Amino acid sequence: MVSMIFIAACGIGMPAAPAFADSLYKESTYRALTSDNKAYRVGDVLTVQVFENSTASTSIDTGTRRKEGVSAELSKNGGSLKQFGVNVGGEFDGGGKTQRSNKLLATLSVAVREVYSNGDLGVSGEQALMVNDEVQRVSLEGRVRPQDISDQNVVISTRLSDAKIVYVGEGEITDRQRRSWWRRLLDGMGL
Repeated sequence: MVSMIFIAACGIGMPAAPAFADSLYKESTYRALTSDNKAYRVGDVLTVQVFENSTASTSIDTGTRRKEGVSAELSKNGGSLKQFGVNVGGEFDGGGKTQRSNKLLATLSVAVREVYSNGDLGVSGEQALMVNDEVQRVSLEGRVRPQDISDQNVVISTRLSDAKIVYVGEGEITDRQRRSWWRRLLDGMGL
């Protein structure tokens, strides 16, 4: 009797349920043990180091001068009857100078959104950081060549093509740096 209970507990002599096997290999997620851990398909994550430094300077100095003169004299028998003259002149001096310098350093992770027919990766992502009740957002979008991705799965922003990098601050300090609407209106009217 004990042996019958043992046989029943082990399932010996009972009809077997069909067995299903699921492969451990999935082609969509397979990666060889010797392959790099670089992003190469949609959904993969990539680190972008943003090193953007731009400087622009323009200087203009203009000066024009013009002087013209016309004079006439009407005379009769050696005596002067009438004299008249017109002199026109003008001067203009102008100049202007524009300088702008920007620097942005950030590191953020982005996801591969598209793989192009030539193997390039379309990436995009956003990072939000809260500093002193101010939200600082960095969003990035661009196209990356796989050969520009390092072995550590990092690419520098200067290697992105069609790059769109936006850095925006939101909060009270940022709002106070903007001119008021009425000042912008007066500036638009040239006042």
